[in-house]
Amino acid sequence: MLKKLLSVLTASAEPEDASLAGEELRVAYAALLIDLAMSDHVYADSEAQAISRVLSATYGLDEAAAKALRVAGERAQAAAVDSHRFTSIIKASTTPEERIGYLEGLWAVALADGGRESEENNLMRRLTGLLQIPDRDSALARQRVEARG
Repeated sequence: MLKKLLSVLTASAEPEDASLAGEELRVAYAALLIDLAMSDHVYADSEAQAISRVLSATYGLDEAAAKALRVAGERAQAAAVDSHRFTSIIKASTTPEERIGYLEGLWAVALADGGRESEENNLMRRLTGLLQIPDRDSALARQRVEARG
């Protein structure tokens, strides 16, 4: 199943089935979360846990399903050259308002280890642009995440 998902992410054709498209979106988001967590070259346990929490909250998954999605995201991220494919999938599959929600999840992971490394900040700026989210909306999303603690 994971091989099928990875092949979908690397294929250039549009998904033929709505459930496959939904799964493609989920794996793309998980891969972006992983990419962000690994951007400072340290994939901390707190970040892995934050990713599972974000995936669970975003998609209404139980702990086991969120972990499985995180693992699929880890594999997709490891096979990817960059994050452009993942942001393209998210951008094509969501509204601007939904993308702001996704950005909040990304901020939750960026802040999960207690600090903001320059690599994480740089990647967040790049992802904000690729997802076509205004900088102001990104800053507000970050502030909401920080307020939740």
